Amino acid sequence: MTTPPQNADDARQIVKDEGIEFLFAQFVDMHGKPSAKLVPAHHIDDLLNDGAGFAGFAAGDIGQGPHDPDIIAMPDPSSLTILPWQPNVARFACDVTVEGEEWPYCPRTILRHALARLAEQGYELRIGAELEYFLVRKRPDGGIEIADPLDTLELPCYDMRALTRNLDFVSQVSTFVTKLGWDNYATDHEDANGQFEQNFQFTDALTTCDRSVFYRYMVESLAQQRGLIATFMPKPFGHLTGNGCHFHVSLWKDGENVFERDPAEDPRGLGLSEIGYRFVAGLMANAKAYIAVTAPTVNSYKRLVVGAPTSGATWAPAYVSYGYNNRTQMLRVPAGGRIEDRTVDGSCNPYLAATAMLAAGMDGIERELDPGDPNAANLYTLSAEEREKAGIELLPANLLDATRELERSDVLRRGLGKVRDGDYVDYFINVKRKEWQQAHEQITQWELDRYLQLY
Repeated sequence: MTTPPQNADDARQIVKDEGIEFLFAQFVDMHGKPSAKLVPAHHIDDLLNDGAGFAGFAAGDIGQGPHDPDIIAMPDPSSLTILPWQPNVARFACDVTVEGEEWPYCPRTILRHALARLAEQGYELRIGAELEYFLVRKRPDGGIEIADPLDTLELPCYDMRALTRNLDFVSQVSTFVTKLGWDNYATDHEDANGQFEQNFQFTDALTTCDRSVFYRYMVESLAQQRGLIATFMPKPFGHLTGNGCHFHVSLWKDGENVFERDPAEDPRGLGLSEIGYRFVAGLMANAKAYIAVTAPTVNSYKRLVVGAPTSGATWAPAYVSYGYNNRTQMLRVPAGGRIEDRTVDGSCNPYLAATAMLAAGMDGIERELDPGDPNAANLYTLSAEEREKAGIELLPANLLDATRELERSDVLRRGLGKVRDGDYVDYFINVKRKEWQQAHEQITQWELDRYLQLY
């Protein structure tokens, strides 16, 4: 199936024609974790009409207590996706409702509402996502190691031999991505040992986020069939480059990319329109706050550092900046008409990340902000004095600081919307600060090694 259904009748017909026997009714919690029920296909009418019921409190952080009524996952017929490795099974991406009303804690619903507000202004958000992952295996002692024992080069990025050794896996992923109609156009060995990236075409924001959730699930499932683990964790190895999930964003109106301009007609030379530069300025103005959503874990900030890893190079941003085809910048303009945000990592909930970035960028458009001139410097080699003189600000260094910035942001409060107890931002912050506190209370081996006999 390469053409998605347009409505419930199309979905029913595809299920019948393709011999699908089971349907996953799938939704995600705040963390992007997919939850689902498996429904026999002969109950498709019940599923499409009535949804699938869940005890929300048991499913994760989605705004429910043990006293709350069940959440209902209502399928979006257009999201029907056949599992390429198990073609008698398909999944629906679902929006969560409670007692017949949309549930404002549902990340997919939050993004849908943001996109609906954008559509009222005549715009459509399109996104391409670059999801990096490691292939690893568990050691008997509980630790992890790179799945390919020969992948030890100091500069492994694009290594043809390592790619060849993993050809069975990555070619299967590529074949399945294209079979799904997403069009895999490149596969590469990334900067870290054991790290890969497989790109598919950009499309509207909601579809890309649906695909990102399914892609992570698919890659993880295929790895597990081989006794391996595919992880999108931002920084699974302290000495290696981390996993990004860079978002390439553009705004469209009446079928035209409104960010695009001939570079020869752009005084700054990047091929962005004035509205594109204002969007950039909005991202920069709100970056310290929205990074709590695009890099939402304690582990995320171990990726966002400047320094030379043992393997390859690090491209993670540490400063609020933008520039042309320069990977040391937070925002890169690799080609006219699109903006790459490099804060986004593999642990993001794609729906929330897209919503946060949209709110930030539109703030720049609404306030007609100017991002200043693009930065062409290697930010990893600038001294602190040079960065200060250039007015380049630091991104938050940890999740706690990021949530403090988010807490002060009216732009993100409006963008992520209201829930029953106030703003979704406050619910998000509460969950994330508990996560921070749990991590902070751990006594690490580093602490024991450094302090045990020092004092």
